[in-house]
Amino acid sequence: MSRRAEPTPDGHHVVIDGRKWRATDPDVPDARRDELQHVLMAWRRQVKVTKGTDRERWARDGVQAAKVALGERGDPWWEQSDEERRARWEADVPTPDEPEQG
Repeated sequence: MSRRAEPTPDGHHVVIDGRKWRATDPDVPDARRDELQHVLMAWRRQVKVTKGTDRERWARDGVQAAKVALGERGDPWWEQSDEERRARWEADVPTPDEPEQG
C-alpha cells in the first residue's frame, strides 16, 4: 500500500492513497512543526487508548488542536495573514500528559 504524499499543484493539499488532505502550513518553522507533529502523534495514541470511553472526546480535541496549529484544519492557512499564521502555530497546544481543564 502506498503512503506517499503527492502535493497538489497549488501546494494547499496532499493526496495520499487517492484521498486529498490539507497540507501542513509550509511556513511553520521546522522545530515547531516537529514539536507539533510529536504532540499530534501522542494525541492519536490517546484516541486509540480511550476509544469508546468518556475520555475519547478529550483525546480527539487534542488531535484537533494540534492539527489546527499545523494548519491542517481550521481556517485555510493560505487565506490567513502572516500574523494570523504565526499566532496559530505559536498558540499553546495541550499535550496528553497535561491535566484536563474543566
